[in-house]
Amino acid sequence: MPSFVIPSKCDGCKALDKTACQYICPNDLMVLDKDKMKAYNRDPWQCWECYNCVKICPTQAVDVRGYADFVPMGASVVPLRSTDSIMWTITFRNGSIKRFKFPTRTTPEGTAEPAGGWANKPSLDSEALFTEPESLGLSAVWTK
Repeated sequence: MPSFVIPSKCDGCKALDKTACQYICPNDLMVLDKDKMKAYNRDPWQCWECYNCVKICPTQAVDVRGYADFVPMGASVVPLRSTDSIMWTITFRNGSIKRFKFPTRTTPEGTAEPAGGWANKPSLDSEALFTEPESLGLSAVWTK
């Protein structure tokens, strides 16, 4: 089910140039209505249901109706984001609540290496890669 914005909760990210959901949507679907200062999904049929906009919204104004294999019919799922984890709260239609906490980081904030630990490794133009067929256990590299 595609994402949708609950207008009563959306504050347009305090009238900034772009909302948080606009920055994070991989399909550029979330837009800000400048007249109402509310975000909305301009093409729900193109939504990938990646939950990025749901997870980043500071006011929890973006929601996605969950699928039955993830959230049973009539239930709701709400993420609460912190700096190192996301707490998912599922409220079932009978009123019972379950919470699941998942880490979002494996390193402390600000300590990730931009090169991912590959700064001193050979580049793709390096002669060290000329042994690729042998190092992969192949007799030859496949070409067209």
